[in-house]
Amino acid sequence: MQHPDPIAPTTGKAVAPAPRITRRELVAAYDVVLLDAYGVLLDADGPLPGARDLLADLRAAGREFYILTNDASRTVPETEAAYRRKGLDIPAARIVTSGSLLPGYFARHALAGCRCAVLGPEGSRQNVAAAGGVPVDVTADADADVLVVCDETGYPFLETVDAALSLVWRALDLRREIHLLLPNPDLIFPKGGGRYGLTAGSIALCLEAALRLRHDVPAAPAFRRLGKPHSEMFAEAARRAGGGRMVMIGDQLETDIRGAIDFGIDAALVGSGVTRPDDPRAWPVRPTFWLPSLADSGGPGTGDLV
Repeated sequence: MQHPDPIAPTTGKAVAPAPRITRRELVAAYDVVLLDAYGVLLDADGPLPGARDLLADLRAAGREFYILTNDASRTVPETEAAYRRKGLDIPAARIVTSGSLLPGYFARHALAGCRCAVLGPEGSRQNVAAAGGVPVDVTADADADVLVVCDETGYPFLETVDAALSLVWRALDLRREIHLLLPNPDLIFPKGGGRYGLTAGSIALCLEAALRLRHDVPAAPAFRRLGKPHSEMFAEAARRAGGGRMVMIGDQLETDIRGAIDFGIDAALVGSGVTRPDDPRAWPVRPTFWLPSLADSGGPGTGDLV
């Protein structure tokens, strides 16, 4: 059955649906496949349908593949081990986390040796330390040069976020520069079973809104964002791959799909995560393909996105 094209809210015009594609067609068509983790390969309950089959298909076809995850709560070895515990064998060399981008960022911005208030578990602190930062406790009276919001876990939530706001506010009142850094721009993540959770990007938005209450908009600091949809993660994957036609498989239009399209590569939206394919709000960012599920390995992909 053909459905009417959804209406893009920003233009009021109908937007053409993206063509349907299957897992095996994607593997056959591209040299390099980039994959989001949560919402594509797994959720909190374990691997999603078709995840293991996709990895097997990629290996059988000799394709390069890389996991691009905005997770900054673990080191890369910890991430490798976490995937293995969930039944996915993905070596560290094929994992690009937003936390692993910190060394390059710290080098470019001369942040080595800076005192860093870090929101996140121990893996987040280790990522900051590996980049050359000096992690300090997040308290309202802490002296910090950098606030790094990595994750929503690993600390008493409200007390620590309040302390982070207070230490930034105090630095600004003293006219002392403080660098705000957000490795993980994700606002939410899928927990599985129709459950969702807020993550680091939502915390950063709250802090930015609060800072604007006291400091006028031109002077209010904003977080520097590292992970998807920004280009650094895609550039790192392209560097490792060394060339070839690339596609990104993701479940969020504003991070996975927008980031890939802006970087100049194709993108397939999978229906197992955050973005609802029939939600008109999704249409300002149009994926190259619609992949209903990784378990859909069938014949030629046909049909519409809705």
